[in-house]
Amino acid sequence: MANVTLKNIKKVYDKSVVAVQEFSLEIADKEFVVLVGPSGCGKSTTLRMIAGLEEITEGELYIGDRLVNDVAPKDRDIAMVFQNYALYPHMTVYENMAFGLKLRKIPKAEIDEKVKEAAEILGITEYLQRKPKALSGGQRQRVAIGRAIVRHPQVFLMDEPLSNLDAKLRNQMRAELIKLRQSVNTTFVYVTHDQTEAMTLGDRIVIMKDGYIQQIGNPQQVFNHPTNLFVAGFIGSPQMNFFDAELSIESSRYVVRLEGAVIDMPEEIQKTLKAKNEQPKKIILGIRPEHIVLTNASHKGAISAKVDVSEMMGSELYVHVTAVGKECVLRIATIDLPAENRRGFKFGDQLHFTFDGALTHIFNPETTLNLL
Repeated sequence: MANVTLKNIKKVYDKSVVAVQEFSLEIADKEFVVLVGPSGCGKSTTLRMIAGLEEITEGELYIGDRLVNDVAPKDRDIAMVFQNYALYPHMTVYENMAFGLKLRKIPKAEIDEKVKEAAEILGITEYLQRKPKALSGGQRQRVAIGRAIVRHPQVFLMDEPLSNLDAKLRNQMRAELIKLRQSVNTTFVYVTHDQTEAMTLGDRIVIMKDGYIQQIGNPQQVFNHPTNLFVAGFIGSPQMNFFDAELSIESSRYVVRLEGAVIDMPEEIQKTLKAKNEQPKKIILGIRPEHIVLTNASHKGAISAKVDVSEMMGSELYVHVTAVGKECVLRIATIDLPAENRRGFKFGDQLHFTFDGALTHIFNPETTLNLL
């Protein structure tokens, strides 16, 4: 097993297109790290540089204590699982899983033992004599993962391995990967654009945009303490609501003014803002859909809204409204609603909502950084 260290890694194509910029990360032995971000952010390029499939333009890459910038992929002791499975169609499942071991001239009895052990872990023993075309997408992905497991690599690299599966199967395979991680117990570097995958799988999440790292932290840290507007909007589903607001000081206390509503800030936020000597200014206020509650018009912090769309999700309603000139989403448990609203609200309905100041996020409109 091994740790992976990336020091100021940079990737430039054609001497002008920068795909990855100043990427530095220390991945501990047996840690599960997820690289996440929108398409084109550089996450797959970073993974391919770790694998040796892309040349590193600048910086240093270590696997264990060994500098591997110029080491061939086959000599890096890594295993990669691709989005499209990359199975040999003319070989059986057994032969696909055994192929890499045969190339390394491993004894036949040892190959048989490793293949059957991996098949048992992944629940594909009954498919060992089938060809890939006779398998479902989820079964093929298990075979691709099995082919990687049998090699007992120092590092597992996974490039969006679940993106070709339907929603139900993706959920099942996420659970399988969590169980697999516990039984295989090696270092994982996993790439995805799906923030749900990132939150459920990763010990730590690396959020990327335009080739730069935006934030590194465990799932709870990046959800509760996003470093900037991009991270706040990317992590969480539905995404965080943002409002143009004003930070004011009234009777020596910080409050946020949002049209006619006044939101008082709790003591912890008061201390943070005072320590930074923040002055009254225009801000962007962020609040997650699940932290919004319905209230009546007379409440001091009430914000008026008009319903656009109401989505019934079973135990919850996603209510899309227009408020303070912005479109936003309220995520409300149906059990908390009056009986007449449990099936949703009608287009044009008026309602009022508020939220606890302790659950808000305050961003500088110019730098986009979180003031808290």
